[in-house]
Amino acid sequence: MAAHAAVPARRQLSLHGWGLPLTLGLAYGLYAPTNARRGGEPSWGQFWLGLISGVVLAVAVYALRRYGHVLRREVRAVAWGGLAGIAIGFLFSLSDHSVFSSSMLGLIVAGATSAAAFYLFYTHEDATGRPAPY
Repeated sequence: MAAHAAVPARRQLSLHGWGLPLTLGLAYGLYAPTNARRGGEPSWGQFWLGLISGVVLAVAVYALRRYGHVLRREVRAVAWGGLAGIAIGFLFSLSDHSVFSSSMLGLIVAGATSAAAFYLFYTHEDATGRPAPY
């Protein structure tokens, strides 16, 4: 008898990979127009601000979680720090603070997040970037 070709298994759609990015994007997308509104009436511009900023953050977090493993740990830590710094600096700038103070806060958050991410990656991976065997 001849062997038949195996039917390829369908890939299951899982919320495991999208759970954290969607949650962060939703929270960010709700918080950004709240900062921009300053207690006034909601507008369509604020709706679009929240929607676009939430989607951009969710896609960026998903991309870093999904494809970040191909980067070296130093570059991956800087990428996470840059994402966090940009996100916090943007939110701070929406609340009528100066560009300088928003940039400084973003740089401080980026530096702290990069250092914490590098420490996490350094202590949980071997030299080749694979998860540690413990």
